[in-house]
Amino acid sequence: MKTDQLLEALVADRDARPRSLTGRLRGAMAVGIALSFALFLCLLGFRHDIGAALTTWRFELKIAIVGLALVVAFRLCRALLRPVPPAHPALYLLPLALLLAAAVALELALVPMSAWETRMIGTNSMVCLTAVPVLSLAPLAALFAMVRTAAPASPRRAGAALGLLAASAGAALYAFHCFDDSPLFVLVWYCLATFPVILLGAFAGGRLLRW
Repeated sequence: MKTDQLLEALVADRDARPRSLTGRLRGAMAVGIALSFALFLCLLGFRHDIGAALTTWRFELKIAIVGLALVVAFRLCRALLRPVPPAHPALYLLPLALLLAAAVALELALVPMSAWETRMIGTNSMVCLTAVPVLSLAPLAALFAMVRTAAPASPRRAGAALGLLAASAGAALYAFHCFDDSPLFVLVWYCLATFPVILLGAFAGGRLLRW
């Protein structure tokens, strides 16, 4: 074989290799979030006081929480989609749990006890429970489409992690529409809104990620 033919064969072999798991997850999230963002603009849109909200610590903390949820869920997916599972997958969620706990503790310290229930219930709880799962569907579908060739040790746990990642994306988008910035509201309603997506991911993972 001539040198130029060998080089062509090596290039072809490199191009034929599947994308890395990290690359597939990133690609799926990019596509899914783009589709959900278009839906977000059509159905919800940014809150009318978004400029002023960006200067408040509660809104910034809410965005930090959903942003961290995206990061830890992404890392958890990457770990659980491999044939050898991590020893303690729950530890991936520890930074998020610590941030939520600190945020809630700060809110309880600053707000009178008589206002705790009002802050927790908020004004958009039912919208949150609907919007977050709806905005999660496109990322969830894109994630499953991109990682179906993965070989997770536990398809259901991997699917649940994909559901958490998709729900985190939906929550991140919804956070820019939501007028309830209290960490108490985020802890209760954002978490409740992610459960259906996690369950859907676990169910789909058991069927689509088997190998």
